[in-house]
Amino acid sequence: MSEPRGTDKIIDVAAGLILRPDGQLLLGQRPEGKPWSGWWELPGGKLEPGETVLQALARELHEEIGIRVTEAWPWVTYVHAYPHTTVRLAFCQVTGWEGEPRSLENQRLQWVDPAHAGVVGDLLPATLPPLRWLQLPTTYAISAIGSPDALPAYLARLDAALAAGLKLVQLREPQWPDGAAAASLHQAMQAVLARCRAAGARLLVNSAHPDAWWREADGVHLRAADAAALHARPELPSGALVGVSAHDNAEVLRARMLDADFAVLGPVLATATHPGQPGIGWAAFTAGIRDAGLPVYALGGQSEQTRNEARRHGAHGIAGIRGLV
Repeated sequence: MSEPRGTDKIIDVAAGLILRPDGQLLLGQRPEGKPWSGWWELPGGKLEPGETVLQALARELHEEIGIRVTEAWPWVTYVHAYPHTTVRLAFCQVTGWEGEPRSLENQRLQWVDPAHAGVVGDLLPATLPPLRWLQLPTTYAISAIGSPDALPAYLARLDAALAAGLKLVQLREPQWPDGAAAASLHQAMQAVLARCRAAGARLLVNSAHPDAWWREADGVHLRAADAAALHARPELPSGALVGVSAHDNAEVLRARMLDADFAVLGPVLATATHPGQPGIGWAAFTAGIRDAGLPVYALGGQSEQTRNEARRHGAHGIAGIRGLV
């Protein structure tokens, strides 16, 4: 994340990722006469005094491409320093609108696959991170197998979840027995990894477990305390993911400093794991992801029934131990 210089005035911008049901994303090419002309970007523009992000986004998209937004979700706020200005981009996902996008400001428009958006030409630097974040699944399942005896039942549930589209799993087994049985956890990890690979899903290993396993799998999920002890992103194979657990805004910003791919913040709601504890609530979740600069999953009491509520509060998606596998 590019940090603003001390003398920079930060310009607040609302930027829309306009997504069709087939996953195609709308990009616009900056017209002649504007800075960075010819480069491709996400539609949007500056906030006017008194506007919320979603209000500014709706106004800009109506003025710029002639659509009326009917469904939009706040997502990630990201600061980028260009050579002559610094922008704070409030990225939003736009999933409902009326009208057909059309050029009203002499710009070219193009629908693209977000994973291959560069085929259109040069992309504005600040457009690159959200294209990468879109590749992250919106459901993140965390294991709670518990013991070797419980593994067959867990694998059966995992198979069903993977068949239903689950694409991101974390192996986290702090309750696994010590002693001779501990070696069986590595075998369990290999069984989970094989199923994830066969389904095109990725497996992260919690940092409570050996770092050799992180490299054997698809990356690591750092506990908050382990993230606090690091000064840089862990060295992992190309393409590996780094997730970070967080309980407040400072720990989310720590994840950003480590160049993590995402953070998980919670617990938001009450959970069976912590009976009698109400969770931080949605207001604290929103405060916790302020200027996150990366996607954040909501953790704690999450299920399909809370997914839209999580998205309304800026979550990338939901994470959970129970209810997802």
